[in-house]
Amino acid sequence: MSFYWTSTVYAIIAFVILYVLLNKYAFGPLFGIMEKRRELVKSQLDEAERSRREASELLAQQQQAIQAARQEAKEIVEQARATSVKQADELIRVAKEEANRLKTDAAKEIENEKNKAIADLKSQVGELSVQIASKIIEKQLDAKGQEELVDKYLKEVGERA
Repeated sequence: MSFYWTSTVYAIIAFVILYVLLNKYAFGPLFGIMEKRRELVKSQLDEAERSRREASELLAQQQQAIQAARQEAKEIVEQARATSVKQADELIRVAKEEANRLKTDAAKEIENEKNKAIADLKSQVGELSVQIASKIIEKQLDAKGQEELVDKYLKEVGERA
């Protein structure tokens, strides 16, 4: 195998010319396209990261809003429970007051009726006493006659009542 310097020099020169032409017309635009692609991918990654952060922030805000809504609902339930207990206590208090008032009124009414009955009874006893006395005065009876007369008037009183 013999080595030819001229063909080696031509090959090197052809390779350099080919490299210069490829570098100018092929590699330059190819590297430019690759650089644009790299920038596009980088911007998309940055946009995706920004979107992820925004989504995380929105998720945190939504969780806070949900927690606040739960807390507010819990407070509303507690407030409603307290209000219902207060209303129940008020109703019980009013009912007790009404029952006490009715009880007092009934006791007064009973006392009034009792006093009327006693007054009526006194009046009737007084009338009977007067009648008995007048009858006794009209008739001077012995003890047996007086007992019969008293029994007779007591029966009359029992029939009137």
